[in-house]
Amino acid sequence: MIYWHVDRKSLCIHSQLKSPSSSDVASMIEGVLHHCTEMEVDRQYVDSHGQSTLGFAFCRLLGFQLLPRLKAIGTQKLYRPDIGQPDAYPNLLPIMSKPIEWELIRQQYDQMVKYATALRLGTAETEAILRRFTRNNVQHPTYKALSELGRAVKTIFLANYLHSEALRREIQEGLNVIEHWNGATDFIHFARRGEMTSNRRDDHETSMLALHLIQNCMVYVNTLMLQEILAQPHWQGRLTDTDLRALTPLIWEHVNPYGRFDLDMTTRLPLS
Repeated sequence: MIYWHVDRKSLCIHSQLKSPSSSDVASMIEGVLHHCTEMEVDRQYVDSHGQSTLGFAFCRLLGFQLLPRLKAIGTQKLYRPDIGQPDAYPNLLPIMSKPIEWELIRQQYDQMVKYATALRLGTAETEAILRRFTRNNVQHPTYKALSELGRAVKTIFLANYLHSEALRREIQEGLNVIEHWNGATDFIHFARRGEMTSNRRDDHETSMLALHLIQNCMVYVNTLMLQEILAQPHWQGRLTDTDLRALTPLIWEHVNPYGRFDLDMTTRLPLS
């Protein structure tokens, strides 16, 4: 599988091959930290499988927001900020869980920063660190502290998500960009409908990088074309803010993926 990191303006900043069984959270963090561009990523939109309690914790430590679209939003739990207040939120009792253990976070803070720094500097693989902190190692004090931090950050996110329609729209729009990108991938990679049938990783890498390059070139060319059209006085006063929001440089209706073949019907092949 290919994990894409795509900007809100439809430009891909990072692509990586991953096994279907590997962690989407690890791929998400890896792309944000090591995308090798000058962009400063301050938020990341993901689906339900791209988030976890540990993911929320590491994103907080690494300085960017994790903004998921949660499929099972009705089963999510909120964690209490303090102990000794069982009736402080009577309307939220059905979805309230245990209090956050802030003292555990304080005790393990240096260790959590150590792991986050290793991810940022690339001295340890993201997949390896997240694999270390699993339910099989639930007694690890740093894992327990990361879980508490992740629960606190996720509770704040859920409160904002349920309260703010603007935030829900922002997340939906951000994820629509990657769905649109996947549609363009299927169009460009037309010969095998986006499937990589080879079992060689080098072939997969070549296909992925070719797709990445071609789509970014298409976005660049389309951007120049749109700028030229929108600069015309005829269009400057006609487009509303809603129209401009719907504009995207990732369009391909005008592209012929099979090339152009010109036939000269006045000539014939010299066949006897």
